[in-house]
Amino acid sequence: MSLYLEHFGLREPPFRITPHTDFFFTGANRGPTLDALIYAITQDEGIVKVTGEVGSGKTMLCRMLLERLPDNVESLYLANPSLSRQEILGAIADELGIPADGKATHSLTRALQDALITRYGQGKRVVLLIDEAHAMPAESLEEIRLLSNLESKATKLLQIALFAQPELDERLAATDMRQLRERITQHFNLTPLKQDDVAAYIEFRLRAAGYRGPNPFTAEAVTAIAKVSEGLSRRINIVADKALLAAYSSGTHQVGAAEIKLAAQDARFSPLQPKPPFNPKPLIWGASGAGIGALLIALTMGALPPTLPAPVAPSPAQQTLPSQSIPPSDPATRPQPATLQPAAQEPTGTTDKIRFATMTRQHFGQYEQWIETVPNHHYFIQLLATDAFHTGEIENFLARATGALDPSQIRAYRSSLSGRDRVGVIYGDFASREEAAEAIRTLPEPIKAAQPFPRQVSKLR
Repeated sequence: MSLYLEHFGLREPPFRITPHTDFFFTGANRGPTLDALIYAITQDEGIVKVTGEVGSGKTMLCRMLLERLPDNVESLYLANPSLSRQEILGAIADELGIPADGKATHSLTRALQDALITRYGQGKRVVLLIDEAHAMPAESLEEIRLLSNLESKATKLLQIALFAQPELDERLAATDMRQLRERITQHFNLTPLKQDDVAAYIEFRLRAAGYRGPNPFTAEAVTAIAKVSEGLSRRINIVADKALLAAYSSGTHQVGAAEIKLAAQDARFSPLQPKPPFNPKPLIWGASGAGIGALLIALTMGALPPTLPAPVAPSPAQQTLPSQSIPPSDPATRPQPATLQPAAQEPTGTTDKIRFATMTRQHFGQYEQWIETVPNHHYFIQLLATDAFHTGEIENFLARATGALDPSQIRAYRSSLSGRDRVGVIYGDFASREEAAEAIRTLPEPIKAAQPFPRQVSKLR
């Protein structure tokens, strides 16, 4: 919990940088953009594109869309865009519960079309939401174009929404992308917040966090935040949070220009630079990208001890913000990474040589007991999905998760529906998507940092 909550009379931190849908700001055209997205997706508008700078609120908008779509719309969320053409098809098939079984691309596409036709006959729509779409390889973007061609006699079978940085526009401007470009029927751009919007945004976040007093941020402070952040909501959150901490450490309830200056120095933002022309040379994606993603998740969950430079003692004249991290403790009392122990092979009937550790096997067992009786229409929270051979990552993730959540509600499963041997870690059992989404809001911050999302039980079968 942030140090300054009680000092300012706050119920929860108002300026977290992880997406929290209770803090969705409808100003600066965000609310109308959400309404327009919902309309476009439910009215068969083809491919929809949302662009914005890093930290402009694209992921928050995507999360809001997941929550607000009607019940007859089934949403598929693709958080890792750096997948090959075949992997994207496999991921979609996995979400729809279609066995891939090593199918060739054309066979898998046909199976997807059949599943989408079945859902259409049931009065359902399916939308594919792709985050960080600017990072997709060229062949994967081409696959998205081909998927947009799946249709019945009267309507599209798969709606597609792309969330991306402005670099996607530069890529789409290339001659070889004109076919995909012409299939995008709606374009939305999240522009940076203006100064008046920044003031309203700060006020809104404070009130949403339970603040009841007069606005602690002076007009000079708001002006400084608008300048330092360049109107990007993530930067506003970082500076405002640090400024509140600075005010708390000084024993004052007002945040002025001095606190903003101190916060900005601590944040060390780089100014936004004009983007260089897009280089059409092929991008290299593959195992290295997956490895980096796994490493980031492991670091986020604290599975790998970070290597820090030796501290440098500040001079008396230097001002620094107080640290919000946990104070150093005796090494003997610090939580240690999980020790991987020799384990028998997980009993799935497969003949592979992957050997899972004790905690992973325990949660496989919890999943097997749960999946036998849980109704198909129930929901759970997807915490992690990774290749099965990442046994150390899986075991360490489970060790951290069981320390932060109810261990009895954490389960691990193994799946090859996408054509690859994968292990997923899931949490909870909820009667509706709304209940699962509400539970996500209450997860500890380190768990939220892994970007969990709700899924329906039927997709596991």
